[in-house]
Amino acid sequence: MTQTEPAWVRRALIAVALVFVGLLILLPVVIVFTEALRRGMGFYLKSITDPPALAALRLTLVTAAITIAANLTFGLMASWLIAKFSFPGRNLLLSLIDLPFAISPVISGLVFILVFGARGWFGGFLTQHNIQIVFAAPGVILATIFVTFPFIARELIPLMQEQGADDEEAAVLLGASGWQTFWRVTLPNVRWALVYGVVLANARAMGEFGAVSVVSGHIRGRTNTLPLHVEVLYNEYNLSAAFAVASLLALLALVTLVLKAALEWKLRAQSAEDQSWL
Repeated sequence: MTQTEPAWVRRALIAVALVFVGLLILLPVVIVFTEALRRGMGFYLKSITDPPALAALRLTLVTAAITIAANLTFGLMASWLIAKFSFPGRNLLLSLIDLPFAISPVISGLVFILVFGARGWFGGFLTQHNIQIVFAAPGVILATIFVTFPFIARELIPLMQEQGADDEEAAVLLGASGWQTFWRVTLPNVRWALVYGVVLANARAMGEFGAVSVVSGHIRGRTNTLPLHVEVLYNEYNLSAAFAVASLLALLALVTLVLKAALEWKLRAQSAEDQSWL
């Protein structure tokens, strides 16, 4: 590809990009860790090992794991269905997938209160059977699944539509079963989009605040995720502890990026090995 722009234009664009990355991404991360360690490592460790903080960490990780599993299943199924088949209601399904993007997370949380709350549509039934959804962990998980489920599907659908169904049809003609076709043909073709969608969904699941704040009830040590626990500490003017807990979210994000990079490296190595046999 020929570069026709003058060197000073390229350098200026690179400088602007670096400044934006520095101010909007690197600087906030540095500030979080600086403030977290302002009162020393002892206070930092005490803040992140406090029982409410550990409970918030456990709930955040459990919620993210269940959310990823649910969205992975739904995203693959919905993408396969929409991209490979034509059926009545296809456009409606596409619109429903995009619904969480159009609704404020706070509104979605209120909807769960209306449906599963004590005075909601199913409140009487749930109370009679001693089942609690809102102001409990199940409500946190359901709200998180709702606000994150478009991410994986929206990464896969355009790619699957662009690829078409020729590879799958060829596999079927060669005698492959539907399950073999999915694992040997469809899934390898979309693995990069799938990984990216999982990373986005995981990041949103761990950092979700609006919907979770509404349905959790802010019960300390029980229904507070890490973002909600940070808010509690901040409102109590315990700023160093708030930044310490916030640093856990930053570390989880970094771990997610490292795992993504490692998985991409492994998949590239496997792809190069497969090509060497051809």
